[in-house]
Amino acid sequence: MRPSDVEAVAALHVETFREAHGRLGAPSPALRQRQWREAFEGAGDWFGFVAEGPEGGLVGFAKGTRHDGGIPEFQGELNKIYVLRRWHRRGIGRQLVAHVARRFVAQGVTSMLLFGDARSPANGFYERLGAQRLLGADGAFHGGYGWRDLGPLVALVAGD
Repeated sequence: MRPSDVEAVAALHVETFREAHGRLGAPSPALRQRQWREAFEGAGDWFGFVAEGPEGGLVGFAKGTRHDGGIPEFQGELNKIYVLRRWHRRGIGRQLVAHVARRFVAQGVTSMLLFGDARSPANGFYERLGAQRLLGADGAFHGGYGWRDLGPLVALVAGD
Protein backbone atom coordinates (compact mmCIF):
# COMPACT_ATOMS: atom_id res chain seq x y z
CA MET A 1 0.00 0.00 0.00
CA ARG A 2 1.32 3.43 -0.96
CA PRO A 3 0.18 7.02 -0.45
CA SER A 4 -1.02 7.07 -4.06
CA ASP A 5 -3.57 4.39 -3.08
CA VAL A 6 -5.39 6.65 -0.58
CA GLU A 7 -8.41 7.55 -2.69
CA ALA A 8 -8.92 4.01 -4.01
CA VAL A 9 -8.42 2.42 -0.58
CA ALA A 10 -10.78 4.93 1.04
CA ALA A 11 -13.50 4.21 -1.54
CA LEU A 12 -12.97 0.45 -1.15
CA HIS A 13 -13.01 0.80 2.64
CA VAL A 14 -16.39 2.55 2.51
CA GLU A 15 -17.90 0.01 0.10
CA THR A 16 -16.63 -3.07 1.95
CA PHE A 17 -17.60 -1.62 5.33
CA ARG A 18 -21.15 -1.13 4.06
CA GLU A 19 -21.23 -4.67 2.68
CA ALA A 20 -20.05 -6.08 6.00
CA HIS A 21 -21.88 -3.86 8.47
CA GLY A 22 -24.72 -2.17 6.57
CA ARG A 23 -25.23 1.44 5.58
CA LEU A 24 -26.37 2.65 8.98
CA GLY A 25 -23.39 4.24 10.68
CA ALA A 26 -21.14 3.73 7.67
CA PRO A 27 -18.35 6.30 7.36
CA SER A 28 -18.35 8.79 4.50
CA PRO A 29 -15.78 8.63 1.70
CA ALA A 30 -14.42 12.02 2.85
CA LEU A 31 -13.87 10.70 6.37
CA ARG A 32 -12.08 7.57 5.13
CA GLN A 33 -9.88 9.64 2.79
CA ARG A 34 -8.88 11.88 5.68
CA GLN A 35 -8.16 8.88 7.93
CA TRP A 36 -6.00 7.15 5.32
CA ARG A 37 -4.13 10.37 4.50
CA GLU A 38 -3.44 10.88 8.20
CA ALA A 39 -2.22 7.29 8.49
CA PHE A 40 0.29 7.85 5.69
CA GLU A 41 1.37 11.23 7.08
CA GLY A 42 1.80 9.90 10.62
CA ALA A 43 4.79 8.04 11.87
CA GLY A 44 2.74 5.02 12.89
CA ASP A 45 4.21 1.56 12.85
CA TRP A 46 1.81 0.03 10.34
CA PHE A 47 1.83 -1.47 6.86
CA GLY A 48 -0.81 -2.45 4.34
CA PHE A 49 -1.42 -4.56 1.29
CA VAL A 50 -3.94 -4.17 -1.51
CA ALA A 51 -5.39 -6.73 -3.89
CA GLU A 52 -6.22 -5.73 -7.45
CA GLY A 53 -8.74 -7.29 -9.78
CA PRO A 54 -7.89 -8.13 -13.40
CA GLU A 55 -8.93 -4.64 -14.55
CA GLY A 56 -6.56 -3.03 -12.05
CA GLY A 57 -9.17 -1.79 -9.58
CA LEU A 58 -8.78 -2.59 -5.89
CA VAL A 59 -10.87 -5.49 -4.58
CA GLY A 60 -9.41 -5.90 -1.09
CA PHE A 61 -6.94 -4.61 1.45
CA ALA A 62 -5.39 -5.50 4.79
CA LYS A 63 -3.58 -3.43 7.38
CA GLY A 64 -1.17 -4.68 10.03
CA THR A 65 0.09 -2.80 13.06
CA ARG A 66 1.87 -3.51 16.30
CA HIS A 67 -0.59 -4.47 19.02
CA ASP A 68 -0.82 -1.90 21.80
CA GLY A 69 -0.24 -4.50 24.50
CA GLY A 70 -3.81 -4.63 25.75
CA ILE A 71 -3.60 -8.41 25.44
CA PRO A 72 0.05 -9.05 26.38
CA GLU A 73 0.65 -12.36 24.61
CA PHE A 74 0.06 -10.77 21.18
CA GLN A 75 2.57 -8.54 19.40
CA GLY A 76 0.88 -7.83 16.06
CA GLU A 77 -2.64 -6.91 15.02
CA LEU A 78 -4.48 -7.57 11.80
CA ASN A 79 -6.08 -4.18 12.16
CA LYS A 80 -8.22 -4.21 9.00
CA ILE A 81 -9.08 -6.73 6.32
CA TYR A 82 -11.81 -6.21 3.77
CA VAL A 83 -12.53 -7.86 0.42
CA LEU A 84 -15.45 -6.93 -1.83
CA ARG A 85 -18.19 -9.52 -1.39
CA ARG A 86 -18.22 -10.40 -5.10
CA TRP A 87 -14.54 -11.37 -4.76
CA HIS A 88 -15.01 -13.65 -1.73
CA ARG A 89 -13.99 -17.32 -1.95
CA ARG A 90 -11.23 -16.66 -4.48
CA GLY A 91 -8.30 -16.77 -2.06
CA ILE A 92 -7.85 -13.01 -1.85
CA GLY A 93 -8.49 -12.74 1.88
CA ARG A 94 -6.22 -15.71 2.49
CA GLN A 95 -3.45 -14.03 0.50
CA LEU A 96 -3.89 -10.76 2.37
CA VAL A 97 -3.71 -12.49 5.76
CA ALA A 98 -0.63 -14.38 4.55
CA HIS A 99 1.12 -11.18 3.49
CA VAL A 100 0.43 -9.57 6.86
CA ALA A 101 1.63 -12.67 8.75
CA ARG A 102 4.82 -12.93 6.67
CA ARG A 103 5.60 -9.24 7.17
CA PHE A 104 5.16 -9.63 10.90
CA VAL A 105 7.42 -12.69 11.00
CA ALA A 106 10.06 -10.78 8.99
CA GLN A 107 9.87 -8.06 11.68
CA GLY A 108 10.31 -10.60 14.48
CA VAL A 109 6.63 -10.47 15.46
CA THR A 110 5.50 -14.02 16.17
CA SER A 111 1.85 -13.58 17.23
CA MET A 112 -1.14 -11.68 15.87
CA LEU A 113 -4.72 -10.93 16.83
CA LEU A 114 -7.71 -9.22 15.33
CA PHE A 115 -10.88 -7.70 16.69
CA GLY A 116 -14.05 -8.29 14.71
CA ASP A 117 -17.76 -8.76 15.14
CA ALA A 118 -18.70 -11.83 17.17
CA ARG A 119 -21.64 -12.43 14.78
CA SER A 120 -19.73 -11.97 11.54
CA PRO A 121 -19.90 -14.67 8.87
CA ALA A 122 -16.16 -13.99 8.35
CA ASN A 123 -15.39 -15.72 11.64
CA GLY A 124 -15.33 -19.12 9.95
CA PHE A 125 -12.66 -17.77 7.60
CA TYR A 126 -10.38 -16.85 10.51
CA GLU A 127 -10.97 -20.22 12.16
CA ARG A 128 -10.09 -22.08 8.94
CA LEU A 129 -6.79 -20.19 9.00
CA GLY A 130 -6.09 -21.48 12.51
CA ALA A 131 -7.16 -18.46 14.57
CA GLN A 132 -8.42 -19.20 18.06
CA ARG A 133 -11.32 -17.39 19.66
CA LEU A 134 -10.25 -15.06 22.43
CA LEU A 135 -12.67 -15.04 25.33
CA GLY A 136 -13.33 -11.98 27.45
CA ALA A 137 -12.96 -11.81 31.22
CA ASP A 138 -16.62 -12.82 31.35
CA GLY A 139 -15.81 -16.04 29.44
CA ALA A 140 -17.79 -14.91 26.38
CA PHE A 141 -16.63 -14.51 22.81
CA HIS A 142 -16.74 -10.86 21.71
CA GLY A 143 -15.16 -11.16 18.24
CA GLY A 144 -11.46 -11.35 19.04
CA TYR A 145 -9.25 -13.94 17.37
CA GLY A 146 -5.60 -14.73 17.76
CA TRP A 147 -2.69 -16.67 16.40
CA ARG A 148 -0.26 -17.21 19.29
CA ASP A 149 2.34 -18.55 16.86
CA LEU A 150 2.37 -17.24 13.27
CA GLY A 151 4.58 -20.12 12.08
CA PRO A 152 1.69 -22.54 11.35
CA LEU A 153 -0.29 -19.78 9.60
CA VAL A 154 2.67 -18.86 7.39
CA ALA A 155 3.24 -22.57 6.61
CA LEU A 156 -0.47 -23.10 5.86
CA VAL A 157 -0.54 -20.36 3.26
CA ALA A 158 3.04 -20.80 1.97
CA GLY A 159 1.85 -22.57 -1.17
CA ASP A 160 -0.58 -19.81 -2.13
